[in-house]
Amino acid sequence: MTARDRFTAFRRSLPTPPRLVRETVRARGLDFAVFRSPAVAGAPPLLCINGGLLFDHRLLWPALSPLTARRQLVLYDQRGRGASRSPPGAQSARIEHDAGDVPALRAALGVARWDVLGHSWGGGIAMLAAALDPDATRRLVLVDPVGTRSENWLDDLHDRALLRLDDPQRRLLGAASDAIAAGGDAPTDPARAADYAAALYPAWFADRELATHFTPPRSTSRTGAAVWARLRREGYDWRERVRGLPVPTLVIHGEEDLVPVDVARETAALLGDARLALLPGAGHLPFWETPQSFFALVEEFLDPAPQQSAVARPS
Repeated sequence: MTARDRFTAFRRSLPTPPRLVRETVRARGLDFAVFRSPAVAGAPPLLCINGGLLFDHRLLWPALSPLTARRQLVLYDQRGRGASRSPPGAQSARIEHDAGDVPALRAALGVARWDVLGHSWGGGIAMLAAALDPDATRRLVLVDPVGTRSENWLDDLHDRALLRLDDPQRRLLGAASDAIAAGGDAPTDPARAADYAAALYPAWFADRELATHFTPPRSTSRTGAAVWARLRREGYDWRERVRGLPVPTLVIHGEEDLVPVDVARETAALLGDARLALLPGAGHLPFWETPQSFFALVEEFLDPAPQQSAVARPS
């Protein structure tokens, strides 16, 4: 069975995803679009933070809908993406601003404590946010997260991607990269950033045939483009911010991700209470590529089965 066959069979086995309820939530002077699945009694909500920097919550929905059987999911569009308002001076946006929004949204929603899941760049936001709000973060799931420093993965990401693409795809990615470079020191044009993200998209999959099943997302967020360009231009190092994070953490990483496995190992070792789960046959999108294994890992970590107590035998 191919990866595409496995994905199709898994999705067909699921019930229809529940309808998300949208609301506008005011936090830190901005209006955020927030989306919630039905509440689940007795379980804390699970905040899901999408990656990509340019994109909105639809990068994770309905991909994560299987988790709604046991948990209310809370998704949102990051500042200046999707239906959320852009901040003043969007060209000065930083990923740290996105991280600061998370505890502010929690307070605005009236949630005392929740679990947090972040994917890719959303994993970086989730780590930084948990470091700001550790007492209110019960458990943290990082799905193929970016590294805690840029130098060990971001600098050569483009070259690693070229090795995974066929000739037409390489030409497309090269042209998109050249268009960004032609802008020099000028702010990155959102449309050019979107072109580059779309050209890079197939390289994130472990299975080329499965990649053809999905349409690359597209967004022209000025805020997201500014954050993305700043990280690429200046690099980053969050190690001291998240070192020894006192939140139980699961790091899930595809063995064939463009972000090297050693980066995930470093992240798990740096955090205070983390374990690493590697998924064979998965790239950057394990909820599509190896869904059965992915959802089993997440559900067991968030809601571990109670330990069976030993029964004393009569003497």
